[in-house]
Amino acid sequence: MTMIEKLFAGVALAVCVVLLVRLCLGTRRQQRFDAAVRRATQACRRGALRIYRWRSSRREAERVAEEAIRRAQEGVQRDGNVYRPRSFRGPRKPH
Repeated sequence: MTMIEKLFAGVALAVCVVLLVRLCLGTRRQQRFDAAVRRATQACRRGALRIYRWRSSRREAERVAEEAIRRAQEGVQRDGNVYRPRSFRGPRKPH
């Protein structure tokens, strides 16, 4: 047997044992068990979605940051390592 076949057989055995234990429980405990399984499933689903969205939001943040840097560098006169935007050329308003 390969490793994948062993893993699949182990998962199938675990599911069978869990279902057998569920059958041995009373009606009230079965309902509580089912609710706990539902909560655990939803928590796993939320965790997977959070990881997926974290990656995509990080990529989006990197893209937006690069775009902001590019926009800031366009149309700017450089004097050594100092940027002088066009908006600084006009007269200053007195206070």
